[in-house]
Formats: sequence, structure tokens, C-alpha cells
Amino acid sequence: MELKTFQAFFDCCVGQWSTERTYHYMTRQEVERSHTDFVIHPLSGELKQKVLRDNAYPIPDNLDPLPGYHLEFATVSETGEEVEQQLNLLFVPTEDLGDHIEGDYLRDRAYEEDRPIISHFRFHNSSRELLMTTRYTRVVAVDSITLINPELRIRKILSYERPEANQPLEKVVLVGFGVEQKSSHSQT
Repeated sequence: MELKTFQAFFDCCVGQWSTERTYHYMTRQEVERSHTDFVIHPLSGELKQKVLRDNAYPIPDNLDPLPGYHLEFATVSETGEEVEQQLNLLFVPTEDLGDHIEGDYLRDRAYEEDRPIISHFRFHNSSRELLMTTRYTRVVAVDSITLINPELRIRKILSYERPEANQPLEKVVLVGFGVEQKSSHSQT
């Protein structure tokens, strides 16, 4: 499996980032702005194993090629609400489909629910877009990160009301857009 572009995407993501986002809450017709500072560090082999164990996921013989990261962030909304979180995440590619790679996206702590979770990802080599789909209890979150250049990413978040089994995603409850810029004092 050719993971060179996929790994280069994550190499660019390591460091300190600053994000301005706008969230559109569709069910209550509200718009909210927020600012987030976050830092991303590569994950050690020991912590990669922990993420796999926390999710009861089979541990491969070689963990080195699996992109894994420790993420810490602090968000302040325009209303003054503050949220801080840190988590470990790991990407396990399972299919190389030419222009894109698919696989499992594991976290030791989910954003929406405080528990380990396995999600699905798709990475497009040509557009450098990482698309992550997480099925939470009440919603399905589809999160897109597009790397424009090593210093700039565009973020798009769509949360759908979770449909009945085998039904399409239709009812959007949240739409988020963000511009993420690497901090000038960031170490890569």
C-alpha cells in the first residue's frame, strides 16, 4: 500500500495551529463563531498500542507506518464558553483504491461522547482531503480537512441526525466551516 502522500499530509499537520470557525446550528437557526488553538504531536508506539487496545482492535505486527497523533485543543466561543480536550488518535489504512486510501480512524476519546471510538476515513491523494465519518449515538459527523499548503488547512464539518439502519444521511443538524493556520512559532 502506497502511503507516501498520506504520511506527508500528517507530517504537515504536526505542530501548533490556530483556527477560526463558524458553526451553523440548523435546528435552532443560530450561528456561532469560535477560536481554537491546538497542537498535534506524533504518537509513540506505546500510545498507538493503547489506542488499539482501548478500541479492542487487532494490534498489527508493525505499528511504525500507522499515522498516530496526540491532539490537544482549547476552544473559546464568541459567547465565552471554553472547551479543552486532549486525545490520542490513530489511522489504520485498510484499502488502497488508487487515488484514495480508506481505513479505520481510532480515538481513545471521542469528541461527541467520552469513550473510545472507531470511525471510517477516506484520504484523497490528489486533493489532499481527509474525510472522517463517525457514527455517534445521536448524530453522524462527517469531518473534512483539506491541506491547501503546509501552513493552511480548510475544515468542513457536517453533523446529521443519525438515521435508522441502512437509511441515507439526510437531516443536517450542524454545519461548520473553518480556516486553520499553522502558528509561526510551530515546530515541525
